[in-house]
Amino acid sequence: MTLSEFRPMQERCSNCLNCRWIPFDKVKGQRFGENCPSIVYHNFMTYSARGRFQLGQTLLDGAADYSEQVREVVHTCTTCGSCDVACKICRYNLEPLEHNIELKVDAVGKGAVLPRQTEIIESLEREMTMLPGKAKKQRLAWAQGIQVKDLSREKAAIAFFPGCKYSYEPGLQKIARAALQILLDAGADVGLLGKDDVCCAGRALQMGFRTEFTERAEANIAAFKAAGVRTIVTPCSDCLHAFKRQYAKLGLEIEVLHTVELIDRLIADGSIKFTRSVPMCVTYHDPCHLGRLGEPYVPWNGVEKKILNQVHTWEPKRPRYNGNKGIYDAPRRVLAAIPGLRLAEMERIREYAWCCGAGGGCSETYPEFSNWAAGERITEANATGAQALVTACPWCEANFASAKDEHGNGIQVLDIIELVQKAL
Repeated sequence: MTLSEFRPMQERCSNCLNCRWIPFDKVKGQRFGENCPSIVYHNFMTYSARGRFQLGQTLLDGAADYSEQVREVVHTCTTCGSCDVACKICRYNLEPLEHNIELKVDAVGKGAVLPRQTEIIESLEREMTMLPGKAKKQRLAWAQGIQVKDLSREKAAIAFFPGCKYSYEPGLQKIARAALQILLDAGADVGLLGKDDVCCAGRALQMGFRTEFTERAEANIAAFKAAGVRTIVTPCSDCLHAFKRQYAKLGLEIEVLHTVELIDRLIADGSIKFTRSVPMCVTYHDPCHLGRLGEPYVPWNGVEKKILNQVHTWEPKRPRYNGNKGIYDAPRRVLAAIPGLRLAEMERIREYAWCCGAGGGCSETYPEFSNWAAGERITEANATGAQALVTACPWCEANFASAKDEHGNGIQVLDIIELVQKAL
């Protein structure tokens, strides 16, 4: 859809501002009741989903242009989808997340691009990664010494796709190695894409660069098909969302799993057995792109219509992504299976989890805002009394690693793969 095609939604928004809060029946206390980092940080309605609906309308009417302040409003959306979930608790005919992304696409198309975004997209085009300063020739260095199939020359049922962050970041490469080795040791028929292993470009779409995303997505879909794999497994939540939701729209029909889902299956069938106790209390952070945005894509081709020219509906019924079919149980089952481990939940969990602040390119383009969002989650995690914050996304882990809570305290941050490794 183009921005102009969103005008009916822009006009339908009733200004209820549910997009600022988690559903009221889920609020456990005043401190952790809000859901959108952007409006909470800026405390001005234009930064909410409602405000962005109004902004889109104003831009279409020509009453505003992409000034520096408008660019900030558009690009400080982390595309976490929390507004989308909250909106659909009481509405069925609005798509705030799709509109926010389309605002970014419109801004990019009209040249309202941030300097840091240009650097990131140039890296994608030149080195096939959205991490500037990283080289394509070093992408598989993390897997050196692991005996694994090269899918450009051999066949395997599963393609292991680590993603850019796990491939290049020194502090995270060990997690990619551990995840792959765990799968191999459990007998999984898995391989790497070799020369065809490049960025999924999901964050390009999050930043509004739809053309660049589509070009990379179509090339990757062709590479997966050529490899003949039946399943794509990734430890990266952003990659999972890109493949499962966005690539599916472009024709990808291969099963997509997060590594934690496959590990959950391998525990259930006895292929993975834990032998060591990990005596600690942890809290779990649901990554946005694994949780509420981890729902599968449902094809739909229909039209918008009104009953008696008043009641809005869709013909046929349109899929409703409200976050409740995301990947929540698999990581919690894995944690529950680890001997000695105890889980202390935060107040905002599952589809109502607070965003780490890294999404939408914000960790690069607005680092102060992004770090503040991460600090808010650290505050919530520390309130549980847990010894460590566990998650399943490298972007979340990187953002949490240096963040401090409102009292100036950090917390140990672990990937769920690290806990699995400790228990083996």
